[in-house]
Amino acid sequence: MSLKRIPKLRIGDLEAGVPIVQGGMGVGISLSGLASAVANEGGIGVIAAAGIGMLEPDFDRNFKEANKRALRKEITRAKQMTTGIIGVNIMVACSDFDDLFRGAVDGGADLVFLGAGLPLKIPKILLLDGLGKATIKVVPIVSSARAATIIFQYWQRNYNHVPDAVVVEGPLAGGHLGFKKEQIDNLSYTLEKILPQVIFAIKPYEQYFNKSIPVIAAGGIYTGVDIHKFIQLGAQGVQMATRFVATDECDVSMAFKEAYVKCKKEDLAIIDSPVGLQGRAIWNGFLEEIAAGMRRPFSCPWECLKTCDFESATYCICAVLINAKKGNFEKGFAFAGANAYRIDKIVSVRELMDTLLTEYAEAAFT
Repeated sequence: MSLKRIPKLRIGDLEAGVPIVQGGMGVGISLSGLASAVANEGGIGVIAAAGIGMLEPDFDRNFKEANKRALRKEITRAKQMTTGIIGVNIMVACSDFDDLFRGAVDGGADLVFLGAGLPLKIPKILLLDGLGKATIKVVPIVSSARAATIIFQYWQRNYNHVPDAVVVEGPLAGGHLGFKKEQIDNLSYTLEKILPQVIFAIKPYEQYFNKSIPVIAAGGIYTGVDIHKFIQLGAQGVQMATRFVATDECDVSMAFKEAYVKCKKEDLAIIDSPVGLQGRAIWNGFLEEIAAGMRRPFSCPWECLKTCDFESATYCICAVLINAKKGNFEKGFAFAGANAYRIDKIVSVRELMDTLLTEYAEAAFT
């Protein structure tokens, strides 16, 4: 399939031959294996920094150092396996956000995606070097034009600098969502509605800074037809996460992948996360017990998220996601997007990308 039928995604001087960003999936789901495979197929591969230190033997007692060390290792591994574009996803809510940002810069990542909070008061030294040159390309993840405007206004005023691209994530995404419960099924908050609003909101900043700031659509994008639709609506690329879980290269247990293959539409549920956000996950026995009020007392060795009320939480989000990554669903659950039930088999990243490109080309000619 000729890639000429699908536009390239340009973020500054970076150019992805395929305008697909593999979404960052934290606590060990998207690491160097998946990220490098996506980058090798022309997309942008993304390593998720949240909980990445779980790979290190001293994670429980040396949380921040383990995270920094593991992140650098994974970036290095990814760079050894590809000459393509590698990004890092960092949750703004992480208590070690500054350390992870610095780790991404020092590790040689091409760009960072910042979600789960508004990236405002970032130490200037992390964004700009002593000469005022950007240290790394930055792409915030937002769920509204208002959020994008707040970020761009703050950066313009305080840094005389703005992000290099924006991901706008709709309510059909998996994991933690930037929407209130009553907004998730409200037609006023669909990706189709909020995407044009975000594009319009950042136009003045493109003009002021004389730079192209691509907007990347995310949340519920499943097929090449979906990709075509959102590019027609003005997006310059898409971010996809759920589809990449059920691939050979995804850095997760086979049991985790099979949970996606086996899940049904009615298994996908909105849950209240201990971090104060709504989330979409595959319902299972563990979540059933939590819903029934079976509190699971725990001690918190990490305090990994600024927004987590661990003293009153019914479970530790980091611990249960570590369990899920390893396939232990008696003590964990899997986050997933609204279309996870459509997955019926595990394929290679190359097969998936070929399918998406074929579907896109067919949609472009209809």
